[in-house]
Amino acid sequence: GVKQRGPVARQQCFMNSILQCLSNTHSLRDYCLHSLHRRDLSNNSRTNTALMEEFAKLIQTMWAASSSEAVSPSEFKTQIQRYAPRFVGYNQQDAQEFLRFLLDGLHNEVNRVTVRPRGSVEDLDHLPDEEKGKKMWSKYLEREDSKIVDLFVGQLKSSLTCSHCGFCSTVFDPFWDLSLPIAKKGYGEVSLMDCMRLFTKEDILDGDEKPTCYRCKARRRCTKKFMIQKFPRILVLHLKRFSEARRTSKLSTFVNFPMKDLDLREFSPENSTNAVYNLYAVSNHSGTTMGGHYTAYCRNPSSGEWYTFNDSRVTPMSSSQVRSSDAYVLFYELATSSRM
Repeated sequence: GVKQRGPVARQQCFMNSILQCLSNTHSLRDYCLHSLHRRDLSNNSRTNTALMEEFAKLIQTMWAASSSEAVSPSEFKTQIQRYAPRFVGYNQQDAQEFLRFLLDGLHNEVNRVTVRPRGSVEDLDHLPDEEKGKKMWSKYLEREDSKIVDLFVGQLKSSLTCSHCGFCSTVFDPFWDLSLPIAKKGYGEVSLMDCMRLFTKEDILDGDEKPTCYRCKARRRCTKKFMIQKFPRILVLHLKRFSEARRTSKLSTFVNFPMKDLDLREFSPENSTNAVYNLYAVSNHSGTTMGGHYTAYCRNPSSGEWYTFNDSRVTPMSSSQVRSSDAYVLFYELATSSRM
């Protein structure tokens, strides 16, 4: 069996926290441990493969190390900085932004599509939503198709309904994670479902925000609503704790999230889809916006035990300690895909 992996030597903790969450993503870990990424790298004759190579090497080293040895990700860090120069230096950065850049960089290197087709404008508006969503998804895969997409990408449906004539237009977009607003309550605790309901609740677009109705051919008051059309195997949920305006204030609301059986079927247009998730990792942010610190809580995919990763320290923890008001990025796995 695979041993409990070693920690990563003290680097920026935002990077460390996300690397531990990804290292405990079962299918991604195996993709790297069994060197399956090599096949994808060699199939497309890309010149840039260093980020994926270094990421896989890092995962392999983390899982081979004894739990007392710290692994230094300096080569990996060089490559992520080459790919995304914003991560140069030793400043504290946002863990969720880092995750996005990293997954995007890895995806670009192992994308199975070497020549992206020219964008053709096909009129799909006459199709029923379900069919339109499937068509849009296969068009996306014609351009973006990798192990990373297989795991992390879902599809969001956004509907715009004209309050004047009732015409409804739908748009389908891929998503890599969902940024959830934190619900406010007068009493009682806030649950993850409250945040999901707030994210998907109907929004009224009026005044300056009025869109143009396709049928009325005029700007009209409309309602906008999100649904999840296609659920990803790995669902990353980002709790919006920081104010958009330059991260000056932080919400430290405790959001209660389930460890097992997070059932999101009510957010799907079909309601019958498989949409039950189990938690396996959390990236935590403690302290203030200026002097904060990132840690990770992860469930070992081999043993099922939970561990705390705090810089170069790894300690076993009880699953009852996983929920806290520091939770910032939640990693869930589709219940049926745990051994796919």
